[in-house]
Amino acid sequence: MKPTVIISRRKDDQPFIAEVSELPGCIADGQTHAEALDNAHRIAAQWIETAQSLGRPIPTPRGRLKYA
Repeated sequence: MKPTVIISRRKDDQPFIAEVSELPGCIADGQTHAEALDNAHRIAAQWIETAQSLGRPIPTPRGRLKYA
C-alpha cells in the first residue's frame, strides 16, 4: 500500500506542495501536479531508507482517504 500524498497549491503562480501524511516532515514540491507527486514518492523512499538506517519505526500507510 502506498502512503497518502496530499497535494495543494496556494496560488496559480506558486508550485504545488505534496505532503506525505504518514511520514512527519516529508514534503516535496513541483511546478506541476505530476512533478510534485513524483518528487513526494522519491522523498518518501529516502525518508524510509533514512529511518530504517537509524532503527526508527516506519509508519504503516493508512490507505485511501474517504474525505480530504
